[in-house]
Amino acid sequence: MPATDFLVLDRASKVYPTATGEYVVLDQVNLTIQQGEFICIIGHSGCGKSTLLNMVSGFSQPSSGEVRLNGKPIGKPGPDRMVVFQGYALLNEKDDIVRTHLAMVGLTEAAEKTPTQISGGMKQRVAIARALSIRPEVLILDEPFGALDAITKEELQEELLKIWNQNRCTVLMITHDIDEALFLADKLVMMTNGPAANIGEVLTIPFSRPRDRSRMMEMPEYYQVRNYALDFLYNRYAHDDE
Repeated sequence: MPATDFLVLDRASKVYPTATGEYVVLDQVNLTIQQGEFICIIGHSGCGKSTLLNMVSGFSQPSSGEVRLNGKPIGKPGPDRMVVFQGYALLNEKDDIVRTHLAMVGLTEAAEKTPTQISGGMKQRVAIARALSIRPEVLILDEPFGALDAITKEELQEELLKIWNQNRCTVLMITHDIDEALFLADKLVMMTNGPAANIGEVLTIPFSRPRDRSRMMEMPEYYQVRNYALDFLYNRYAHDDE
């Protein structure tokens, strides 16, 4: 199929009624994602990142505009879009599927353990394996590594890239960690502040794949891109809501 126009947000807005009038969370968001791209979304709290993911997953509908996958409007959740949340919620079903995908994330030896017997990092590995087990077209990640320590986070970032390289499904991921985004993503979607948030800029990550974290961080260009993203978030939009 064509590489373009795979996942499209077309003038998608989300508005909630309140006692004092309408509250606009997202205002006329336009975004086109190509099949197989790894997209990270960053922005300040309250800018509608999770609302955007909820519209892609089908848990929420746009108040106006449209969200389309493969040219068809998204009207409800479906197995073509699987979500991995920051919190842990574990449930395994068919043994053959479970063991295949536990092996994919390096957890074969932990297969018989209960959720209370495994670490947070292991739980997120299980969550990713569970989401991938039905071969979704879009993997949706809502800050999946935010609660983990730095070493475990880096290990899981490496695991996620390895899995993505094997499957090449489209990934849409929220993160507050710019270094994480620069290591993982093809493009960085930078949101403006809410309310009535929008996409301020889409930054193409210039580093070729496969990526070596240590080598990337030795490159002057890495810090140029990193500082550009930081400036966008903390200078250009730091005082919009004051």
